[in-house]
Amino acid sequence: MPEQRKLAIVTGGSAGIGEATAARLARDGYNIAVLARSGGEAAAASLAACRSNGAEAEYFRCDVSQYTECEAALKAAVERFGPVYALINNAGITRDALLMRMSEEQFDQVVAVNLKGVYNMSKLALPYMIKAREGRIISISSIIGLRGNAGQTNYAATKAGIIGFTKSLAREVGSRGITVNAVAPGYIRTSMTEAIPEAAREKLVSSIALVRLGKPEDVAGCVSFLAGPDSAYITGQVISVDGGM
Repeated sequence: MPEQRKLAIVTGGSAGIGEATAARLARDGYNIAVLARSGGEAAAASLAACRSNGAEAEYFRCDVSQYTECEAALKAAVERFGPVYALINNAGITRDALLMRMSEEQFDQVVAVNLKGVYNMSKLALPYMIKAREGRIISISSIIGLRGNAGQTNYAATKAGIIGFTKSLAREVGSRGITVNAVAPGYIRTSMTEAIPEAAREKLVSSIALVRLGKPEDVAGCVSFLAGPDSAYITGQVISVDGGM
């Protein structure tokens, strides 16, 4: 646990993996900035979970695909809590379709949020980390970025892109005491996987060594480790949290 509460920013922090990660980092001793496109009940629940773990937490509206919105949200979070120490790039969307049927808009939307959002937030957070000569950038990739999946060429491309981005940025900023890593979740029990038909979900579970879908908290635990002091010599890595798929 940090000696004093540092700032952790979690994009897409109002639901699923993002909500679990925000709550876990709050428990670990960070103040939390939850960034998401909309507030409402989901954001309020996420903030309540963070505060119940003793953290100060605030919501900042941000569409991570828009550089100016990222800039404004990060500036507001830093003014509220101080320099950013950990950035969790979690925001992501899907627009699934076979490539022959995929529209240009479906492709561009996924790239803008899932990949350009990582560029926007990482570029804006880096000056604070470089000045402090410490920091953690942790981006949520996916097992789909490692193995592909029919109907998700756009999503797979962005999640694979995050891996290349992570490995390259780790080499750029390692000398400044900043680590850059990615987490590649497998099939996690969220609203996305709940939409999979029951028969298909059962077949999917049978292919997983642990014979169950993951929980958002499983991913949050890995992020917690990568944000903490025990991971200080780990950078440029991709850790799969997939139950041994």
